[in-house]
Amino acid sequence: MQLAVFLVEDNTEIHENLVGALEALTCVKVIGGATTEEGALAWIAARTDWHMVIVDLFLRGGSGMRLVQRVQRARADQKIVVFSNYVNASVRKRCAQLGVDAVFDKSTEIDALVDYCAHQCSLLAASGPAAGGPP
Repeated sequence: MQLAVFLVEDNTEIHENLVGALEALTCVKVIGGATTEEGALAWIAARTDWHMVIVDLFLRGGSGMRLVQRVQRARADQKIVVFSNYVNASVRKRCAQLGVDAVFDKSTEIDALVDYCAHQCSLLAASGPAAGGPP
């Protein structure tokens, strides 16, 4: 099984590198992406087949923080992850208040993000197709 991920990142190089790393090192399959808050929200609202949304806080249009406030999860197993250069204690606290499942700093925690995704892959494999996600 693959972990269906939607990536909200406006830097093309970071987007491509992250997709490559996650797809090479874990069971992640990036099924879509957006560079703006509104574009991401429209995609997420139209689909329920995602397992995880990875969001940068600063986007080409809008805000990643506002996006995570507005995301409606269709299933309890769907995860929201923040991956940003602008992570500090207050950002982590605010993300926790908004129900974000994990927060990673781009400059120091890429390995931790990969590990988190690998762990989610293990949970998905253990739950099997009955978990409600895409096969």
